[in-house]
Formats: sequence, C-alpha cells, structure tokens
Amino acid sequence: MLQTENIYLFLFILPIVSFLYSSVGHGGASGYLALMALFSFAPESMKPTALLLNIFVAGISFYYYYKAGYFNKKLFIPFAIASIPLAYLGGTLEVEASVYKKILAVLLIFAILKMLNVFGKEKDTIKQVKLWQGLLVGGIIGFFSGLIGIGGGIILTPIILLLHWGKMKEAAAVSALFIWVNSAAGLIGQVSSGVTIEKESFLLVLIALIGGVLGGYYGSKRINNQRLRYILAFVLIIACAKLMFT
Repeated sequence: MLQTENIYLFLFILPIVSFLYSSVGHGGASGYLALMALFSFAPESMKPTALLLNIFVAGISFYYYYKAGYFNKKLFIPFAIASIPLAYLGGTLEVEASVYKKILAVLLIFAILKMLNVFGKEKDTIKQVKLWQGLLVGGIIGFFSGLIGIGGGIILTPIILLLHWGKMKEAAAVSALFIWVNSAAGLIGQVSSGVTIEKESFLLVLIALIGGVLGGYYGSKRINNQRLRYILAFVLIIACAKLMFT
C-alpha cells in the first residue's frame, strides 16, 4: 500500500482530511476513499482501510462531542437499530470494481455538497424522529455504508438538519457514533467474508489520528474552517470525476 506513487503527499494530506471531517463529527471515510482513488490505491484495499480509519477518527470525534454534552441518545437509537445489521450485511458483499467506483462517486456528491453547505443548515424548530423514519433512514444508509466502506455520517447529518431532527452540534455527535457503529459492523462483515486488513493500514491510522484528535477537540468547541472545507470540496470533486470517468 505504501509503495503507491507520491505516497508522502498522500500522508501529508491525510491528517488534514481527518481534521476537517472530525471537526464536524465525521470519520472521514468519503475523504479517505477520495484520496485513495486519486493516488490509485488498489480497490480491494480501499474499503477495509477506510472503515478502519473511520473507527478511530469517528471514535475520537464522538468522545469530544459527548464530553461537550451534545449527544442525544434518543435521536441516535432509531437510526442505529437497523443500520448496524445492514452495515454488516453490506460489508460481506463484494462489488465489481467499476460499479464500486460509480457508486462511490455518487456518494461523494453528498460529501461535496455538505462541505459547501449547500444543504443541511441548522433550523430553530426541532421535530422528534419517528421510529419508522429512523429505521428506514438508518437501514438504507447502513447498508450502503458497509457496501462502499463509509460510516454514513456524511449522509445522515444533512438529513437530520434538513428534516429538523436536531441541531448542528447534536447532529455531529449522533453522526459520529453512527459512523463508529456502522464502520465497526461493516469491517466485521468484511473480515468475516475473508478480507484481510493490511498492516500498513495501522500506520495510516496513527497519522489520521493526529488530525482527528485536533479536529474533534476544536470542532466540539468552536472553529471556523470554511475556507479549508472549500479546498477539501475541490479535492473531492477531482476524485469524483476520476471515479466517474476512469
């Protein structure tokens, strides 16, 4: 994995990506997958590596948001009930490389729009999520999370905000734990189906955690990183185009 061309540039960008995602309660899998696509990582190593990175970075992000008092257990549970088993199921399935790239490219669009604040803005009026709504949304996101190798927070956060189910920091805290459980379930599904985790992935974890710890801390407090988000959105757009047309 670390024999990839321009690996040092990849290692330099990796903690920046984890910082930005962790600051908004995300694990960063969509960003890691985009980077790995840009640097031509082998498709079979991308999904388990992204899920492993997600587990650690989302876990750190959740810790800081939970410590700051933003976690809403009642909002989290309806999404998690269906997402965990379906994320495991998605993790056991193999997708043909070209199809995998196209699905990932489509899901990256959510990440781009979220980074650009096109949707998912905070509202004053908060509605309670109904059980069937949580099961439906959580189940669908969970399945694709395991299938593609993301935690699903990049999709869940805008949905929570669009449907007025929670505030921004509350959505970040719920999404962080949602990402953690989905990533763990998806990775277990991967391993149970015979996929192995490369040893080099744990080095990437250590590097990503540098940005993840800083992002979780400052994001749960107060930080304005909109300019950096625009830069990340630009990177995601390039990766999305590469996935779609190659």
